[in-house]
Amino acid sequence: MRVLGFDPSLTNFGWAIFDTDVPDGLAARCVDRGRFQTSSRTLFIDRYIEMRESVRELVERLGVTHGITKLGLEYPVFKDLYSEGMYGLFLYVCEALRQTHVDIVFFSPGQIKAHAHAFLQRPKGWKMDKPDMVEAAKMDSGGRGRWNHNEADAYWVARVSARFWLLHTDAIQPAELTPLEKKQFTDVHTFSRGAKAGTSIEKGIMYREDERFFLWSKEE
Repeated sequence: MRVLGFDPSLTNFGWAIFDTDVPDGLAARCVDRGRFQTSSRTLFIDRYIEMRESVRELVERLGVTHGITKLGLEYPVFKDLYSEGMYGLFLYVCEALRQTHVDIVFFSPGQIKAHAHAFLQRPKGWKMDKPDMVEAAKMDSGGRGRWNHNEADAYWVARVSARFWLLHTDAIQPAELTPLEKKQFTDVHTFSRGAKAGTSIEKGIMYREDERFFLWSKEE
């Protein structure tokens, strides 16, 4: 399976393709990568439109050349990461993706960084900055060439999203997940005290269709 990952930004919008069939540490794991760019001097609405069209055209092209139907998107638009500008970009990107009838899963920046943190075996409390994400992407994909940090983030979005889609399509089973993947994908919390004691809530992404993942391919 080949999965496309996006790291949204109005200045440098990163994207990368991850191939699940290529073993760890091989350059072919990252099939392709790149960035969209817009200038801050451009009228704000034109920047959003340009990004939306760039996303739509890329997804349509990669659907033909690489059979891309599954995607992952980092969504820095909630809680302390919220900004009006990024939320606007998020909406335009989602519009483009729905129009191309692909399936999409959303991950927060913190969730993505947690996987790179575990991969690099960084100590507890280590803050994952741009150089760390680049190092993790290079190591996981064979360490060749120069990487932009937006492309590195997109690579890890694609990598983590690929694991989610493999689980969703039954290509892998829950027992094959890492502890971090289990926490993010299939977590079920059972209350042990208070009025809700004994009741459970499904917190994992797998249980949150039309909230954290969308099967827009069904709308064709």
